[in-house]
Amino acid sequence: MSLGQQVAEHLPFLRRYARALTGSQATGDTFVRATLEAALADDGVRDSLKDGRVPLYQAFNKVWGSAYMEVTDATQGAGSHEAAAQGKLRKVTPFNRQALLLTTLEDFSIADTASIMDVSEEDVERLIKEGIAEIDGESRTSVLIIEDEPLISMQLEDVVTGLGHEICGTAATRSQAAEVVAEKTPGLVLADIQLADGSSGLDAVDDILALGSVPVIFITAYPERLLTGDRPEPTYLVTKPFQETTVRTAISQALFFDSSAPLN
Repeated sequence: MSLGQQVAEHLPFLRRYARALTGSQATGDTFVRATLEAALADDGVRDSLKDGRVPLYQAFNKVWGSAYMEVTDATQGAGSHEAAAQGKLRKVTPFNRQALLLTTLEDFSIADTASIMDVSEEDVERLIKEGIAEIDGESRTSVLIIEDEPLISMQLEDVVTGLGHEICGTAATRSQAAEVVAEKTPGLVLADIQLADGSSGLDAVDDILALGSVPVIFITAYPERLLTGDRPEPTYLVTKPFQETTVRTAISQALFFDSSAPLN
């Protein structure tokens, strides 16, 4: 397999990580492009990419660490959603989010995460604990769960309520989701993409977003259907089977970066 093919295999997941870290698909892709450009310009970095995902994320982390403030300043003229996100980022050190995202969303080990972030394993464990504490302190909101498997739906309900949020409704089909939203607009949506009656969670989410801006986390066994580049890719994507910590982290990220979610 060529180096280009190896990098291409990991690229959708690096883009997912970059989007979740920055809160913006455009800003995340800026960092990814800068990473690839830096790798092409450095023989040592380019050769290291043959060793898999860890060197690729290491290269990304170096670019993120060196250019973060510059890109943050460059987004001052961005839209209200991204501007609000960047305003929050100026006040919060992102290292705990990196540790959480790398160990949950990207499923790296503590050792690999330490290597990627260039810190000790003890530091990674500390950052994770701090991140979880931050999750528990998030502002409360109402959550709609669109999921056709009852056991998974109940598991997600437990995660959501455990974080102090309320459930405004659950739905197993597109039409049921529409009924819930007609009664109350959620502050966050957790959605599967393949629903009970053959309807699409993507269509259900499109219906909701047509009414207004709401952060959405897709939770699916078919992530490849969303990481195609054919349509705007979701910032928050959790793969089944999932760790509850992964969902907790995604919820924290989504609410952190969204300024429009209605709060209780």
